[in-house]
Amino acid sequence: MMTVQEIFKILQKDIHSVVFATLDEQRLPQTCVIDLMLTDADGLYFLTARGKSLYDRLSAQPFVALSGIKGDDTLSSIAISVQGVVRNIGRERITEIFEKNPYMEKIYSTEKSREALEVFHIYKGSGEYFDLSQLPPYRQSFSFGGEVVRKAGYQINKEKCIGCQGCQSVCPSDCISKSIPREIKESHCLYCGNCFHICPVKAVERRL
Repeated sequence: MMTVQEIFKILQKDIHSVVFATLDEQRLPQTCVIDLMLTDADGLYFLTARGKSLYDRLSAQPFVALSGIKGDDTLSSIAISVQGVVRNIGRERITEIFEKNPYMEKIYSTEKSREALEVFHIYKGSGEYFDLSQLPPYRQSFSFGGEVVRKAGYQINKEKCIGCQGCQSVCPSDCISKSIPREIKESHCLYCGNCFHICPVKAVERRL
């Protein structure tokens, strides 16, 4: 199992440019591509200019969802998603961001031009690491900043399970145990729902 810091390091250094989703004044989703500038034990950091609509959306509703992917094709890819709460820390860490991301000097070449920039900190949230470069795929949920890991996918109610092979027969990632009662190995589950739909006694339950 990877630590949150290891996952964030991949997200910030290897992927770097991610798709952000925020809500506008009508509570409709808006997306944009944002570079993750820093990461540490307290979360992730990015910046934007005060004149941008992203700045306004974050100021009005300080929540983001982001996704990033690396890999040459689907079966060599690693995807990371994060949902979290942000706070504006102003000009704090601007110098460090430019030192560690020198390409920013080509975009904002003077100190005067950088005055519009402010730093946002994703300090609390949860997420998922999904690795399709190995088969069966590997999945890991995580949280940070005091947030609780939110379980997703499916589980088998051991009291209801009758030990038939229905769920095993339709599982694409072979993540269901051969022992009875059956058990789903969440780290390899695709969340496809095949087991949920085929179970004759409704022992497979969806986590909400």
